[in-house]
Amino acid sequence: MSQTRSDTDDFKILFLNDTPLMDVRAPVEFEQGAFPTAQNVPLLDNHQRELIGTRYKQEGQDAAFALGYELATDDVRKARLQSWKAFTDQHPEGYLYCFRGGQRSHLAQAWLKEAGVNYPLIKGGYKALRRFLIDELEASVETCSFVTLSGKTGTGKTRLLQKISDSIDLEGLANHRGSSFGRRCGGQPTQINFENRLSIALLKHLNQKSGHPALLEDESKLIGRCSLSQPMRDKMQQSPIILLETSVEERVEVGLQEYVRDNLADFIRVYGEESGFEQFSEGLTGSLYRIRRRLGGARYQALTNLLDSALQNHRDNNDINGYRPIIASLLTEYYDPMYEYQLEQKQGKVIFSGNYNDILEAYPELIRNLYT
Repeated sequence: MSQTRSDTDDFKILFLNDTPLMDVRAPVEFEQGAFPTAQNVPLLDNHQRELIGTRYKQEGQDAAFALGYELATDDVRKARLQSWKAFTDQHPEGYLYCFRGGQRSHLAQAWLKEAGVNYPLIKGGYKALRRFLIDELEASVETCSFVTLSGKTGTGKTRLLQKISDSIDLEGLANHRGSSFGRRCGGQPTQINFENRLSIALLKHLNQKSGHPALLEDESKLIGRCSLSQPMRDKMQQSPIILLETSVEERVEVGLQEYVRDNLADFIRVYGEESGFEQFSEGLTGSLYRIRRRLGGARYQALTNLLDSALQNHRDNNDINGYRPIIASLLTEYYDPMYEYQLEQKQGKVIFSGNYNDILEAYPELIRNLYT
C-alpha cells in the first residue's frame, strides 16, 4: 500500500460506507457477535485464546503476554500473515480490529507493517463499534418515523416492501419469514448480530432518506428468535398502518412460492438435492409440530396426514399441489383469527388499504400527505 491511512474512530462512516473489516478476535468471539462487513481472520484460535486467558487469570498480564509470544511460532506467524495479507490485498480500503483495540490488533498491525503493509486499526475495537451501534439504534428509533405495512399471512408483504425504497426488511435482517413456518436456510443471526444489522439499516435510512418514514412490515416482538426492542415495538404499534389485502387464492399461491418452491431451492443450493429435501421436510413437519397445541389434536393429526402425503408426492412425482389444502387451512383457520385479533389491538390508524398495485401507486402521495 503506497499511502498510509490513519487509525480511525469514525464509526458512522465505517458503517455508512460498508467498509470491509478484518476481525482478529478468536472464532468463538466472532460467532457471538460481529458486523455485516467483518471477516474473521484470527490472531489466536479458540484453544490458544483459552490457554492465554487461563494464564492471565492464574499468573497475570505479563505471564499471559509471554505465553502469547511463545505460541506465536514461526509457522503460526507465517500462516497468520498470509491470511491477513490476503485480506488487505483484497480490501485495501478496510480496517482491522480486536476486542478493545488493544494488544491483538496492535500486534497484527505491527506484523503487517514488518511485512511491508501499512493497515489501520479501529480505535476501541469491537467493543467501541458495538457500543456505537447500541446507542445509534436507540437514537434512531426515537428519531425515525415509521409506517407499518400490515396484512394477513401470505399477502406478500415482503415482496411489496422490496419494491419501496423507503423500506427496511426486518424479516430479511432476521433471516426468518416471521410466521410459525418462517424458518429459512442458513439459520438466524445471533441477537447481537440482528441488532447490529438493524442499527446499520436505520442509520443508513436516516442518512440517505432524511425526513422520510421507514416502511416496516408489521411484526410481533419476536421474528423467529430475534427480538425487537420494546421502544421499537411501541413506536411501531402507534404508527400509521397501510393494509395489504389479497384474496385467499392469491395468498395460497404466495405461500406455495415462498414456503415450498423458494424454501426448497435454498436448502438444495446449500445441502444438495437429497439432503436439501430432507432438511426442507424436517422444517415443515417440525413447524407443524410446534403449533400442535394451538391447532388441537384432531386438526393437527389431519394436517400431519396431509403433509406426509404432500411431501411424498413432491419427492416422488415433483407434484406440489398437495400443499395447497394445507396452506389454505392454516391461513383461514389458524393465522387469520390471530391476525384479526392483533389488528384490533393496534393503536395505529389504517391510512390506506388495497392490493399490491394499489399500494405501490398510492404510496408516494400518501407519504407526502402524511408527513408534509
